[in-house]
Amino acid sequence: MISEFLQLSQKIDQLAALARKLRSENTELRLKIAELISTNSDLTQRIQVAHDRVSDVLEKLPVSEQEST
Repeated sequence: MISEFLQLSQKIDQLAALARKLRSENTELRLKIAELISTNSDLTQRIQVAHDRVSDVLEKLPVSEQEST
């Protein structure tokens, strides 16, 4: 009977340790997600700026006679 309680106690300790580990891993993953979202937003903004610059340059290029007919 006592050994059953000891086994149960060990299993509870293992479960608690696993829960702590998963909680820690979850926190790390949430931080990584926030970092990736920020990086993605920054890169999206940089792409938009580059797109706008290329569009401005293309608009300033003269139209050739072949394209206008």
